[in-house]
Amino acid sequence: MEKQDLIEMIDYTLLNPTASKEDIKTFCNETIEHGFKAVFVNPYYVAYANHILGDHDVKVGVPIGFSLGGATTHVKVEETKEAIKNGAREIDMLINLGAMKSKEYDVVQSDIAEVVKASEGLTTKVIIETALLTREEKIKACHLIMEAGADFVKTATGFNGGGATVEDVQLLRSIVGKDYGVKAAGGVRTFEDAVRIVEAGANRIGTSGALAIMSGQISNEVY
Repeated sequence: MEKQDLIEMIDYTLLNPTASKEDIKTFCNETIEHGFKAVFVNPYYVAYANHILGDHDVKVGVPIGFSLGGATTHVKVEETKEAIKNGAREIDMLINLGAMKSKEYDVVQSDIAEVVKASEGLTTKVIIETALLTREEKIKACHLIMEAGADFVKTATGFNGGGATVEDVQLLRSIVGKDYGVKAAGGVRTFEDAVRIVEAGANRIGTSGALAIMSGQISNEVY
């Protein structure tokens, strides 16, 4: 795999809760310099990142219900609407893990579907926190996500333990089929890691360590 091919797949992220405005500015300038096509920042910084990147071919994405997923559907929907108003062009929402564990599958599906509706056709990815789910729960979650109309299933936030593994990506791909989106995030630390994850079936990668990965170094970041 060529590095340019990987650049096209990377969602460069800066979701550190202590990131300053100056950090976001540097991050956005790095995005422009290295040619990444999408970035993810916390909701507070969406408008600012969009201000810097608006004249470039870069989408600003936002995590919704981050990083625990336990917000009510109403809160997630309003957060989505405000993010779009501020310039967000991709939505990564976190599944309701408590409802998932409680087998309240109608709640899980409705939660996703309402965010998808609020996203107004923008690409919507759903984080399931693979490290916290059983194999059966991962399979069920994928079916709920597809039925709710989202575009991607995503492995993890990187904040709640675990992250993307080859085995999980292979499993998710086997469930959703060849044409659906699979995003791997959390713990992709080297170029070799990224290649293995893509070969396993991911067609997007979320990482805060994109610069290290593309330069052949080892990223210290886990999200």
